Amino acid sequence: MSFPRCLVLAVSLLSFAAPAHARELRVLCWNLHHGVGEDNKLDLERIAALIREQKPDLVALQEIDNRCRRSQSVDQAAELARLTGLHGAFGKAMDHDGGEYGQAILSKFPIGDTQVHRLPGDGEPRIAFEAEVKIEGKALRMITVHLDHQQDPRRLKQAEALAKALENHHEPMILAGDFNDIPGSAPLKAFAAPWTAVPKKEPAFTCPAPAPKVEIDHILLRGLDPKEPATVLPEAIASDHRPVFAVIKLPE
Repeated sequence: MSFPRCLVLAVSLLSFAAPAHARELRVLCWNLHHGVGEDNKLDLERIAALIREQKPDLVALQEIDNRCRRSQSVDQAAELARLTGLHGAFGKAMDHDGGEYGQAILSKFPIGDTQVHRLPGDGEPRIAFEAEVKIEGKALRMITVHLDHQQDPRRLKQAEALAKALENHHEPMILAGDFNDIPGSAPLKAFAAPWTAVPKKEPAFTCPAPAPKVEIDHILLRGLDPKEPATVLPEAIASDHRPVFAVIKLPE
């Protein structure tokens, strides 16, 4: 049985295009302010709608509640996973308001081992939350972080401690989150080579969401390269930070 030449060509082009798409990862990073927006409304659905629109493979989230009274005792990581159709995992930073408060990772791929890295310093407990995912059988580590917002020395110690904790990993890594500091600052410089920061298209400021004035949310890579500069999405209401979106190239 023979097929029209145009059909054979179309199938060939699809077969060629599929592997190229598989060599990219769509990554989103967002500080969610426990789901409360600039209009003081708690609304996980509008957050999930933006996440769904970006069609991410991996999502790093900060300021997530887990069954806290202030957020209607909802497990926000699980609810966002349900609303987006992604896998979800929560990392606890501290007990808060009848529940827990911390960070989360959403993933298109099943989530394997997870680890909470407790970072040094007094004040509000700070963590990085790490999850392993496997893509085409190869491990990749996704880490979401939220550094101190009050003291420069404390923030630097936290960055140095995290860089040290991750230095023995051999898998490709994506480190994304609210670093509470700007490009070129000492905490960002703690992630020296082989780490690289994904540059951003202008406008690059991420906070405060209605009229951003500082660039404090970042995506860093090790063993990976960005396809192009990241985009700060123009979402000004759903949280007090704007989300950052990047497309990452996977190793051949």
